Amino acid sequence: MWLYLVGLVSLYYLLRWYRERQVVSHLRDKYVFITGCDSGFGNLLARQLDLRGLRVLAACLTEQGATQLRSQTSDRLETVILDVTQTESITAATQWVKERVGDRGLWGLVNNAGIISPFGHSEWLKIETYVNILKVNLMGLIEVTLSMLPLVKRARGRIVNVSSILGRIAFFAGIYCSSKYGVEAFSDALRRELQHFGVKISIVEPGYFRTGMTDMQQSLEAVKRAWEEAPTDIKETYGQHFFDACGANGSARDYWTKGW
Repeated sequence: MWLYLVGLVSLYYLLRWYRERQVVSHLRDKYVFITGCDSGFGNLLARQLDLRGLRVLAACLTEQGATQLRSQTSDRLETVILDVTQTESITAATQWVKERVGDRGLWGLVNNAGIISPFGHSEWLKIETYVNILKVNLMGLIEVTLSMLPLVKRARGRIVNVSSILGRIAFFAGIYCSSKYGVEAFSDALRRELQHFGVKISIVEPGYFRTGMTDMQQSLEAVKRAWEEAPTDIKETYGQHFFDACGANGSARDYWTKGW
């Protein structure tokens, strides 16, 4: 029996070793479009894929971000300005991508653009905040995907949607969690729908990484702004002592780890 067990374990590691040694060929002929490349994961991914020889099409929200990224990469990498909350911007970016990939199609689409701030207790936030976070994190991702989908199908490519561990378990920032739960559901449904076309869908669920989105000081300042802008009657139900204990005078770690 022990021999069978050792054999199965050995076979598992052999198959794993073989699979991990498989590499994609002809990288220089493959185009990858990435959103949210001004900073963070998108910026790092764009630079890494460029180093590996892929043809990176990097979407940035600002010209400053695009200029900085181009200065750090090869001439293969190209940038475009994209606001995922604006249909006109998405349409223009799709046409820009189409002109570059031609009949080869788009081998990879990475939906990385996202925001978390401002956040705080749900009833402190304005409805405009809810709408804006959903527009960027969920509706923008869906619209970019649907706009680029014909190009991805042509290449029998893959779509990578950046979700979050907060798309699995919600313990603070309710609207951000809601947007990421939506990303998970959309990705799961799309994966089944596109199997017939040979298109693969992946979800990345980052935990806590040190990026601009998780900067402690900025996060606490955002919470403070949400508290200050909350209606007076709402603040009275909590009391200033509540905010002082966990917000203004509490530690950043308390907010992130205890979720208030």
